[in-house]
Formats: sequence, C-alpha cells, structure tokens
Amino acid sequence: PLAVKTLNAALLKRYYNIVDWDIPEGALCPPISGRADYVHHIADLLGLEQPSIKLLDIGTGANGIYPLLACQIYGWQCVGSDINTESLENVATIIANNPSLKDRFTLRTQHDKNHIFEGIIQPGEFFDVSVCNPPFPASLYEALKGSQLKLDNLARSRGERKAKTKSPTLNFGGLGAELWCKGGEQLFLKKLIRESQQYSTQCRWFTSLISKADNVKPAKKLIQKLGAVDVREIEMKQGKKITRVLAWTFI
Repeated sequence: PLAVKTLNAALLKRYYNIVDWDIPEGALCPPISGRADYVHHIADLLGLEQPSIKLLDIGTGANGIYPLLACQIYGWQCVGSDINTESLENVATIIANNPSLKDRFTLRTQHDKNHIFEGIIQPGEFFDVSVCNPPFPASLYEALKGSQLKLDNLARSRGERKAKTKSPTLNFGGLGAELWCKGGEQLFLKKLIRESQQYSTQCRWFTSLISKADNVKPAKKLIQKLGAVDVREIEMKQGKKITRVLAWTFI
C-alpha cells in the first residue's frame, strides 16, 4: 500500500502538477492511469468544444482523484461529495496545498446515507456530468476474499502453492464506505440510477464505473425503463484489466 501511494504521489506531481497529495493510512488509493482514462473518456463524451464543464464526483473519498485530474487536465469546475467528513477534510488539505485548485474544486457533505444526489445538487444548479466509482463488494469479508484470491493467483504464477500471508493486505486500501456497501455494486447502481431520474434536468450525463460485467445488463435495462434517451457503455482497458463506464442521459 505504501509503494502504491508513493507512486501515485509521484505521478500526480510529475504529470499533473499536483503537489503534497496524501491520504490517511488505510484509505482507498486509486490507480492514477485508470482514473485519468475515465476522465478522458468523459471529455470525449461531452465534446471538447464545450467552453466550460461542471463535474460532480459522487463519493470522492479521501483521495479526490477525479476532480483533481479533471481540474488539472481540462480546467473544469468540480464538486466532490462524500458521506465521510474525515475524507473530505483530507481532500480540503490537498486543495489548500495546490492554490490553482482553490476556485475550481469545492466539497460537499452528504448527510443522508440513503441518498446520493439529494442534498448535494442544489435547486437551479446544473452539472454537465456526474462520475462515480461505486464500492463493489457487499461486505468487508467479500473484499478480503477477493484480495486473497488475487494473492493466490500471483503466487501460483510464481510457481508457489499459495500466497505466503495469513491475512490479505489490500494494496489499494479502502475503509468502510470506500470499499464496500450493503448489496454491493448492483444495489448501489440501482439506487444511483433511480435517483438520477429525479435530477434528470439538472445533469446532462450521469456516468458510473461498473466493475462486474454481470451488472451492466440489468443497469441498462433499468435506465431505459426510467426513460433515458441515450445509454452508452464505454470499455476501458489497462493491461489485463477491463472496466466499463456506463453513461446515460435524459436530455
């Protein structure tokens, strides 16, 4: 985890001019290249001819990675929301350490765990796009089980019988709501999609990463049922890893 965090801080400083990026011990540490990929695909979706873009990041976490990249790469206006006030305090420190972000990246607290957009998108406010990286395990046990499987596979590729560890370490960290949620990714997506309909005139494109391929079809079906006029599935590849971004609009 420390190696991943150190690499991230170096990449952000070297390529995106973000200094003093740090996260609390155990917090989710995102792979920078994959997160930048998401931002670039969103830029393609929106069209770069747009004079100004306003982005909403649902569950920005302690790392604030999507708004940070969107601000530095494209100069967009960004809002990061989260239910965890300690996470937001950490992002506020990163913003304070980078004066160029001060007028472009603002933070909002979600006070109700049962809502996603409500209480965050203000009356009369309009966003060009919302982004989200949902927690996909349904429990901490499931998250650790997935990590153990990865370690065992790595050990097998080195000719060992199993990973030499009694309890798996999550290389990318993750605490509480950053890592897992009740019902896992599928239930979270259902909630995100249903609530997006209520704010259909206040956000042009709603988007979310989808980790599990099996969750794409039911999510698309629900989006279409709720009256979206355009639904797009964007495939992203980094090395052997394939992830998907689902984008939909009611406008």
